[in-house]
Amino acid sequence: MDIRIDSLLFRRTRSLTWAAIALALAWGAASALAQTSSAPRSAEPVVLNFQGAEIEAVARTLATLSGRQVVVDPRVKGTITLISERPVTPAAAWNQFVAALRLQGHTVVESEGLYKVVPEGDAKVQTGVVGAGSVPSSVGGQVITQIFFLRHESANNLLPVLRPLITPANTINVNPGNNSLVITDYADNLRRLGRIIAAMDQPNATDVEVMALKHAIASELAPLVSRLVETGATATSAPGAAAADSGPRLAILAEPRSNALIVRAPNAARLALIRSLVEKLDQPAASADAKAPAAGNIHVVYLKNADATKLAATLRAAISGEARGASTPAASSGSAASTALTTATATTTAPGTRSSAATEATTGGQIQADAATNALIITAPEPLYRQLRAVIDQLDARRAQVFVESLIAEVNADKAAEFGIQWQGPIGKKGDGVVGLLGTNFSIGGANIIELAAQSASNPKAPSTGLNFGLAQRTNGIYVLGFLARFLQANGDGNILSTPNLLTLDNEEAKIVIGQNVPFVTGQYTNNNSGGNGAVNPFQTIERKDVGLTLRVKPQVSESGTVKLQIFQEVSSVAPSSINSPTGLITNKRSIESTVLVEDGGIVVLGGLLQDEYADNEEKVPGLGDVPLLGNLFKSQTRSRKKTNLMVFLRPVVLRDAQSTDSLSMDRYELMRGTQGAVQPMESAVVPVNAAPMLPPRGAQPRASAPAAAPAGSAPQPVSGER
Repeated sequence: MDIRIDSLLFRRTRSLTWAAIALALAWGAASALAQTSSAPRSAEPVVLNFQGAEIEAVARTLATLSGRQVVVDPRVKGTITLISERPVTPAAAWNQFVAALRLQGHTVVESEGLYKVVPEGDAKVQTGVVGAGSVPSSVGGQVITQIFFLRHESANNLLPVLRPLITPANTINVNPGNNSLVITDYADNLRRLGRIIAAMDQPNATDVEVMALKHAIASELAPLVSRLVETGATATSAPGAAAADSGPRLAILAEPRSNALIVRAPNAARLALIRSLVEKLDQPAASADAKAPAAGNIHVVYLKNADATKLAATLRAAISGEARGASTPAASSGSAASTALTTATATTTAPGTRSSAATEATTGGQIQADAATNALIITAPEPLYRQLRAVIDQLDARRAQVFVESLIAEVNADKAAEFGIQWQGPIGKKGDGVVGLLGTNFSIGGANIIELAAQSASNPKAPSTGLNFGLAQRTNGIYVLGFLARFLQANGDGNILSTPNLLTLDNEEAKIVIGQNVPFVTGQYTNNNSGGNGAVNPFQTIERKDVGLTLRVKPQVSESGTVKLQIFQEVSSVAPSSINSPTGLITNKRSIESTVLVEDGGIVVLGGLLQDEYADNEEKVPGLGDVPLLGNLFKSQTRSRKKTNLMVFLRPVVLRDAQSTDSLSMDRYELMRGTQGAVQPMESAVVPVNAAPMLPPRGAQPRASAPAAAPAGSAPQPVSGER
């Protein structure tokens, strides 16, 4: 039975409209209760004939027919027209209603079984349907949220492709964590986007392919092919294409052991291009005569890191050992390359020198070094050259550098105390024939009282440092010192921290010296004028030695990162008390020489000195000096204590590439610039020198010390930094 819903009901007043709707609902409920054995009433087809009907009324009517719970947003106003020429199912009628709403800027969203008619701009935040993968066909034209997980293509690459296909009021977002797209849009549009994503999410990188070479050298061909292919790809790319792409990139590696290229291309077309280039380049060397075999046995190999002279000697020794091993019967089958090399060299020499040429080839004379260009000149057949080239590629690798930082910490603490009483006095009367003298004098605890009393005006002598208390007696108009007491307490602390550091190559010795070159007298001579001519010719011989801080180190880096260090460190100074001494200079020397193992960036203690000295000197009058309290008048005493703590630490840092070396250098560079900036002079008009030298900023070119001559007629330019 067909149900015809006519729009005449909605042309009446609002009260009649609601009454008709109530009657229809009641009739639908009664018929549903009456039909217990048949299908529900909502499954029967209906004919739509709504012309200019209110959206809310149509929504409630279709909700009753389709069995949905519908809520209309108060902001959704206006009329709608729904007409069907033939009967349609309630589900089709509902989809037609949703499509008509979409044309008027409204839509339907579902949230936990409740259907909401809302403005299209609010649908993306009110929808409750969230799915992953493909969009089910049962979902109508309502707004839902769908998550698409990508397996091959980058989500960021698809974002600019899919964004124009999304409804302007809806959203598309990328989750880089799991490489997925989160899209909120109409279900039918999401199904279309799903098909587009499935078509574009395909593996765009080929499998790894190994291309064996017959004539060319893999290490030489790999950079050439890579440069050709990448240059062609850059030239054909769009001008506005992004430079950085997270997709697979071209990778061409050389495998020296099997003389092959390992290739992984971003697509099959690029792989075919590489294969074609390799086939064209992998050809035997051309000769002058097309009928004669190729005889190009002289090769030039330019080195990047190794020293050509040293590497040539190493390769000669390796080939010499191989040739000696191949001369035995057991190894005769494997000496074809050496025999061919010896024969080729012998045939190019004169008949009388055949034996010498063979000896030269056996000892490795076919490898020569050109120090000017740091290159190797190799004369060898192709099989032997390939073996040598594989060895050269392994030995000509970038060597690591080691930055060695040494820390020398020395802490000194000196304490001294001195106390002494000396006195002298005559015994007798004026005019006596015999006069006695009684008193004390000591050599410690200050200057001797007798020496002070006997000093003359031409050679005065001051008392020792500290508190001095004395009494002088006037004799014949001259004051003579008769009593002297001295008190002294001295404290001295020292803290020295030296941090010499230097950078050197792996397995290369480096040395740094910071100090002075001091002359030491080793001999002297003066003649005794035995000839009688009155001429005297004195002379002396000296030897200059470095006094200061010396650090000599040779690092060796292992594959695991452990650094083996051979270290010699010395700290020396001239004793101040030995300056101008007739016996010569005395130097204080602290040196350490050791070999240690330390991890990269670790700190190791090389050694040190912990010294504690105590001295107690006393001079006294026997017996009287032991009397409590009063005995201090008959003695002099000094005490001292000296502590020395010395430790030497070392910290190596391995720099394996140019980036780490540049980072360390710029760190020290900025440290020096900051120190120089902190000690710039203050502005002064009285002393108009207001600028001190300072390193230029990083990246700036240093100024020349002398400006170039200005062209004739040009005005003089002010010099930066001067006022």
